[in-house]
Amino acid sequence: MSKRLAFSKDSWLPGFIALGIVWGSSFLLIKWGLLTLTPVGLAFVRCSIGASALLIFALVTKTKLPNKPMHWFHLAVAALLLNAGPGYLFATSETHVSSVMAGLLNATTPLMTIVVISFGFREQKINADQMIGVIVGFLGIAILTGALTGLHGNDGKAIAGLLLATFLYGVSAPYSKRFLTQLDYSSTALATGQVLSAAVLLAPFAILGGVTHSAWNTKSLWGMLLLGAVGTGFAYIWHFRNVRLAGSAIASSVTYITPVVATILGIWLLGEPFKISHLVGGGLVLLSAALVQKKITLTKKFW
Repeated sequence: MSKRLAFSKDSWLPGFIALGIVWGSSFLLIKWGLLTLTPVGLAFVRCSIGASALLIFALVTKTKLPNKPMHWFHLAVAALLLNAGPGYLFATSETHVSSVMAGLLNATTPLMTIVVISFGFREQKINADQMIGVIVGFLGIAILTGALTGLHGNDGKAIAGLLLATFLYGVSAPYSKRFLTQLDYSSTALATGQVLSAAVLLAPFAILGGVTHSAWNTKSLWGMLLLGAVGTGFAYIWHFRNVRLAGSAIASSVTYITPVVATILGIWLLGEPFKISHLVGGGLVLLSAALVQKKITLTKKFW
C-alpha cells in the first residue's frame, strides 16, 4: 500500500481545521485584492499565484502530474466548479456585499452538496433529518439575506451570485469524489492540475476584461499573495486529501469553521456591521449543515 493511502481515517482532521481557517480568511483577502484588481482579474491572479506555488512544490517534491487527456478534462471541470466559477462570483459579489455576508452564505455549501448528491449523485440516500436540514437551510438564507422583507438593502444579484458559487461548490465535492480522488495521483498532483486548469480557463477572460483598475498597495499585494499561494494553492492539497480520506460530505462541512473566521475578520479588520439577522440566519444555516451532515439527529425515521 502506498504511503498516500496509508493514512488512518482520523488523519484528515488537522488539515480540515487548517483549511477552515485559511478559507475563512479568504473573504477578507478578496476585499483587499479588490482594492487593485477587477473581479475577473482577482480570480485569475489568485489561481495563477496558486498554480505557480503548487508547480514549484510539485517540482521540488518530484510529484508526478496527471498524464492522460481524460484526467485533465475532469480536472478542468473541477477547476470550473471549485475555482474559476466561484472565484469570479465571490469577487464580483463582494463588490456589493460585506465579507461577513459572503462568509456566512459560504456556509450553505453542505446544503448545496446534499441537494446535488440527492438529485445527481446517488452514492447516499437522503433521510428525514437531511430533508429537514434542507428546509432549515433555505429559511436561514431567507433570514440572513433579508429575502423575506425586501433584502434589507442587500444587492439581490450579489446574493444570487454567492448562492450560485456555493451551488458550484456543492457539485464539485461529489464530482471530485467520483472522478478525481480515485485516480492514482497524489493530492499534490490533483491540486496542481486543478488550479493550473483554472488559471488557463480564466486567462482569456482576464485579458478581455482587464486585470487591474488601480495601482497595487500593501493590502492588495499581501492579500493576493496569501489568497493565491495558500488559499488557492496549498489549501487544495488539504481539500483533496480530506475528500479522499473522509468523503465529500464531511469535506464540505469545513464551512462550519469558515463563517466564524470570516465574521471575526470582517468585523475586526474591515469594520463591517454584524446584525441580528446575521446571527439568526447564520445560526440556521449552520444548523442546516449539522443536519445534512448527520452531526445531529431530530428523528430516526429514514426515507
